[in-house]
Amino acid sequence: MAERQGLIVLFGSGEIAPSGRKVHDWAMRQLEPPIRVAIMETPAGFQPNSELVAGEMAEFVRRRLQNYHPQVTVIPARKRGTPFSPDAPEVVAPVLQANYIFWGPGSPTYAVSQLRESLAWHLMVARHRLGAAMAIASAAAIASGKYTLPVYEIYKVGADLHWVEGLDLFGSYGLSLAIVSHWDNKEGGAKLDTRYGLMGRERFQRLLTLLPAEVMVVGVDEHTALILDLQAGQCRVRGRGGVTLVRDGQETSFANGEGFAISELGPFRLPAPEEGIPQDIWEQALAAQREMDEYRRPEPPTLVLGLVEEREGARARQDWASSDELRERIANEGWEVRDTPDGPDLVPASGQR
Repeated sequence: MAERQGLIVLFGSGEIAPSGRKVHDWAMRQLEPPIRVAIMETPAGFQPNSELVAGEMAEFVRRRLQNYHPQVTVIPARKRGTPFSPDAPEVVAPVLQANYIFWGPGSPTYAVSQLRESLAWHLMVARHRLGAAMAIASAAAIASGKYTLPVYEIYKVGADLHWVEGLDLFGSYGLSLAIVSHWDNKEGGAKLDTRYGLMGRERFQRLLTLLPAEVMVVGVDEHTALILDLQAGQCRVRGRGGVTLVRDGQETSFANGEGFAISELGPFRLPAPEEGIPQDIWEQALAAQREMDEYRRPEPPTLVLGLVEEREGARARQDWASSDELRERIANEGWEVRDTPDGPDLVPASGQR
């Protein structure tokens, strides 16, 4: 069973660019093979071509990260109330087998509306708590915070400045965050300031006044990722740009390669793995993890198999002293023998897997 909660990788953009490939490569190296990737289609589910958006990411993983021989599944959890609902067990079931979960481009507010308290969301969180890495890019990164910036409603439609309640992925860790991707965006050129998630400085300064004082804004530059190692309590910046933390009018910036304690983001804590997850979903996740652990179980060496056979002979003769001695010899080889009604079961000793 996994002993650590998974990494969280927040991309400002560039998740399929060369800079992004380096980050995915690093994150996948931290995982125990086989690498099983689940790509969530949800953030772009409102778009007629959402299948192509997710498919592009899937093709990138298969081709650019082929050294890991990844098994890639696109999860078409596009819209509630349809056959492709994030609440449909048959649609989202592959998440239970994933140890690398990606969700990215689309609409932040659409992602929130479709994933909040959904089966897909709880499965994603459960897998992450059991060690799966979660890679979150662009719109999905914005949606993952406690407060979500309605980018398109403001930038495209002209809605009044406001925030909406986000998915609050980090709340269980004691953190109150608002994630803003595309922090250093320049697509407006010299005529329009599109930094700060397309908001521009003047609008974003007003948006900051609408947040509660305890909220930390995390701005992630384009072609840049912020990696959160929750178990170690550390963050690190990787990519072409940097990460900016903003609270109470104070800004702190970190460049590529720099790190900082997660406690810089707020009163960080590690929750119990099952915290906030419905019990039935948590039990499903545990069962799936046990199956994967069994699948990955290494074959015991011939020496150990011989000792087990000798021990079975001793037990048949009721020679319990020899049986105990052989159990000790098996343990010294890094294996534990468990007696079951179907015969002895060999598992790697704790710390040997």
